[in-house]
Amino acid sequence: MRYSSYLPTVDFVAQLGPAGYVFDYALDAAQRSVLFLDVMRKRGNQYRAHAEMTAPHVLSFMPEIVLDGRTLDRPVNYALVRIVPPAGVDVDQTRRPFVVVDPRAGHGPGIGGFKADSEIGVALKAGHPCYFIGFLPQPVAGQTIEDIALAEARFLETVIALHPQADAKPCVIGNCQAGWAVMMLAAMRPDLFGSIIIAGAPLSYWAGERGRYPMRYTGGLLGGSWLTALTSDLGCGQFDGAWLVQNFENQNPANTLWTKQYNLYSKIDTEAPRYLGFEQWWGGHVSLNADEIQFIVDELFVGNNLASGRIEASNGEAVDLRNIRAPIVVFCSKGDNVTPPAQALGWILDLYDDVNEIRSHGQTIVYTVHETIGHLGIFVSASVARKEHGEFSSNIDLIDALPPGLYEATFEARTDDTIGGDLVEGDWIMRCQARTLDDIRALGCNSAADDRRFATVAKVSEINLSLYRTFMQPFVRAMVPEWVANGFRDMHPLRLQYEFFSDINPLMAPIADLAGDIEEERRPAAAGNPFLGLQQAFSRQIVEGLEAWRQGMEILSEATFLSVYGSPLLQAAVGIDPSDATSQRRASKTALHRQVLKTRIGELKAQIGVGGLREALARSLLYVAMASGTADERGFAAIRRMRKARDDMPSMTLAEFKGLIRDQFLMLVIDEEAAVGAIRQLLPADENARREGLASLKEVLNARGPLSEEAERRWQRIVGFFDLPSEPVVGPASTPAKPTPLKAVRRAN
Repeated sequence: MRYSSYLPTVDFVAQLGPAGYVFDYALDAAQRSVLFLDVMRKRGNQYRAHAEMTAPHVLSFMPEIVLDGRTLDRPVNYALVRIVPPAGVDVDQTRRPFVVVDPRAGHGPGIGGFKADSEIGVALKAGHPCYFIGFLPQPVAGQTIEDIALAEARFLETVIALHPQADAKPCVIGNCQAGWAVMMLAAMRPDLFGSIIIAGAPLSYWAGERGRYPMRYTGGLLGGSWLTALTSDLGCGQFDGAWLVQNFENQNPANTLWTKQYNLYSKIDTEAPRYLGFEQWWGGHVSLNADEIQFIVDELFVGNNLASGRIEASNGEAVDLRNIRAPIVVFCSKGDNVTPPAQALGWILDLYDDVNEIRSHGQTIVYTVHETIGHLGIFVSASVARKEHGEFSSNIDLIDALPPGLYEATFEARTDDTIGGDLVEGDWIMRCQARTLDDIRALGCNSAADDRRFATVAKVSEINLSLYRTFMQPFVRAMVPEWVANGFRDMHPLRLQYEFFSDINPLMAPIADLAGDIEEERRPAAAGNPFLGLQQAFSRQIVEGLEAWRQGMEILSEATFLSVYGSPLLQAAVGIDPSDATSQRRASKTALHRQVLKTRIGELKAQIGVGGLREALARSLLYVAMASGTADERGFAAIRRMRKARDDMPSMTLAEFKGLIRDQFLMLVIDEEAAVGAIRQLLPADENARREGLASLKEVLNARGPLSEEAERRWQRIVGFFDLPSEPVVGPASTPAKPTPLKAVRRAN
């Protein structure tokens, strides 16, 4: 007999008056508890099925294998796949391809294409061909981080070869751990990248703020990286990624121990699909070779060597991020306690003294800082995908054409009253505002004393690792054969929680049938039931208690770290001068770069008076725009027309246009007065050509609305060079022609 046969009717319960609230809530809570256990059972079964797959992933798009990394000369467990566009999505093969690289930081691949509104989804929507670099759960024996970099270089070469008609080289997106891996590869092989987007990537792990984001202290509190070596030895040469996942969970005990499960329990009728979808990725644990994880911890998390140019390839060449030539977009968030803004952007301070030094290396760096989103939300959130990642995908050409320098990307909602709104696709307008290194410092910057502490951690870590390898490692390896390592792996708490609630546990056998009956006779409590309010209040008390515990532990951790590693005695003992106020991990300067820069400046000065209408228009536009230091997609949509063929100017590729803008901008930086004064001699004698050129400039400058006072002054100076009668000013006094829609401009190009 079904359990529902014993339930009183709704009408009978209503006659009980206030006591009916008790019965309704008790019934609702009991039903939710069974349904909750059933979701846990499904999660466990899903985990087991996922783990048994040869190449598990959570992509919501159809992948098509292009190149298997196991077939390379130095085999790795990575692969390049092409994303098959879904029905109704048109991809333009002449547009640059996007390549998404997912993090191998404990979880399996696919989070970059987890759903329709994702990094892959918005790139496809923008018309770009898409590829994905994923990996298998188990590493190839002996593979190293450098092997993976070489494999990814081969993957990008393959993508470039498959798109010979593309207007630019690939845009590569690196999430979290993949972000710094992509940056390393871009420093070693800058020729493979058209642009780079790194999301939530910890490139400068020492950086941070006092009182916030204490995860950077973990290495010091554990005595360095010797525990990494021990864990790898207990895994018989492999590091279990479940430990990395557990480290993430430890950062937010309120969510791990209560909120995530309570959210499912309280919304059991609607939340299960989303919960199970995320848990499929969260529980897809992968392993790393001992050498891989040791390199990551020693070189990045403890040594902070990537930002300082102290990592060397096997051929002896230093991995210097200043070698990167592609525009770099850094996406981070103040709500990210794993990779806060200081860690995502601190490498800029480690490498450069000012913005002019960034320009001298020909680099364009664009960053955006979200106010609240957490670490996983940077890759998973649908709203972030539609806004930030969608704008990056739609405006990657704008980013590519920005002059060298440092910019912050901001996003303004488009409305019916937005000036030039018909030039914009989507609901947002992206604007890139010139910034200085002080803007980066304002996001969190270590003092010299803090840097000495972290340098002391690096020294202590080296000592402890050497002691472990000398005195303990031989015994640990001898005592842990492969079958013991597999047992340790199977007994990890994160794996056991999935296994315990799966169908292999006989106690879960009746849950599925009971849940089926409940779904047919589900009777949730009414929204006004007072016991639901008590339930919510109880939940808030638990969350507040766990949050208080987290904050207390973080305060204690920071105080312990600062006290132990701030000891002048310990610093002196490991070779750190306690009175040294210089940076402990500053990237070195090279005389070769200074000589190359000097030669390049000479070449650009010699070219100031060389060119024609196109150079004059580009230089004029930059000169006026430099008054505000801002570029946005409306202006760039109008600029696209300057690339169209005309009788006096042949059409330009994106690369040629980028080179034109870059050279003209640098001329203005080197000698603004000489560069501006030479505009007159670059203009053609034909009055009609000058008139058309000035009209093009006017249209671009009007796309964003009225000019500032300084920009208007500069514009009037430019107008004088064109020597045309009765030219109106730019701004509200003139009525710009209605701009051509962006789609039409793209088709024309």
